[in-house]
Amino acid sequence: MKSKRKIEKQTQLKENPELVETILTAKKNKAWLEVASILSMSRRKRIEVNLDKLNQEVEENKTLIIPGKVLSQGEIKKKVKISALSFSEKARQKLKEAKIDFNYIREEIKKNPSGEKIKILK
Repeated sequence: MKSKRKIEKQTQLKENPELVETILTAKKNKAWLEVASILSMSRRKRIEVNLDKLNQEVEENKTLIIPGKVLSQGEIKKKVKISALSFSEKARQKLKEAKIDFNYIREEIKKNPSGEKIKILK
């Protein structure tokens, strides 16, 4: 995990205002510092994960944090909550159809500042 200073330095290089805001919000809270560290890395190091992989990775009633993009291949059958940097349009549709609770990381940080019951997918 990077220091707050290094995260700040790398954030200054980012051009996406939503990404910068998410990193700054996460950096303020110790429980979310690891997410800020991952998001401040190079875009090539951010993950892209399909729904079928999410189905394998998480236990029921947990919040899965994806510091990257959720893609639509496969289906998700477990009742979980998903927070990600972004979602493909098809993934959003599938999550709505499956009645899966999903939102963006910045919203989740505001709802759950203590970082309880989260699992960060790396």
